[in-house]
Formats: sequence, structure tokens, C-alpha cells
Amino acid sequence: MLRSVEHRQGRTPVTGSDEDPRVAELRTAVSRLRRELAAHPAEFADRGIAEDELAALDAMVGRGSPEVPRLRRSLLLVAGAIGSVSALSAALTEVRGAIELFGGPAPHR
Repeated sequence: MLRSVEHRQGRTPVTGSDEDPRVAELRTAVSRLRRELAAHPAEFADRGIAEDELAALDAMVGRGSPEVPRLRRSLLLVAGAIGSVSALSAALTEVRGAIELFGGPAPHR
């Protein structure tokens, strides 16, 4: 029961923080992808774009509740930049899932 009360209040059981759990999850996912990208030995043409957008995502989550359209735009840029690097696909999927927590998948047009 304590866990459900803490979850509804937006607090984590360990820290009692008032941080939005979606923001915490996105911060963790972005951090993981940044680490994996930094450790990836291969160079590819759009690596700089991916690094810049991940830095922008990190800055957005550092300020609190980010704007969903901006999150989705950053995700598209990162995915386009590293899309063919299969070693990074799990971490990229984690970032995508964390962004979807802010409003679900983008509407289809």
C-alpha cells in the first residue's frame, strides 16, 4: 500500500523525492544511451548529431517537465542519426519508451 501512495504522489520510495517519475526514467534512459554511444568504437557520419541531440535531451530533463513535441523531435533526430547502429538499438528503444510516458505515441496522420 505504501508503494501505491508514493506512486500517486509522484514520489520514489527510496528518496521521497517529488521528481516526476517520467522525468527520472527519461534521464536514466538518455544517460544510458549517451554512455553507450560514447563507448561505441565505430565512427559514423551523424554521430555528432546524435551526441548534440542527446545533450539537448539531457538539458531538457534537467529543467523538469520537458515539452513533448520537442522530445519527439529530438527522438527522431537521434533515431535518424544512429538508426543503423544495431548495438545501440536497445538503449534507443529505452529512450523512446521513456518519451512515450509523456503522452503516448505520436498520433498517426
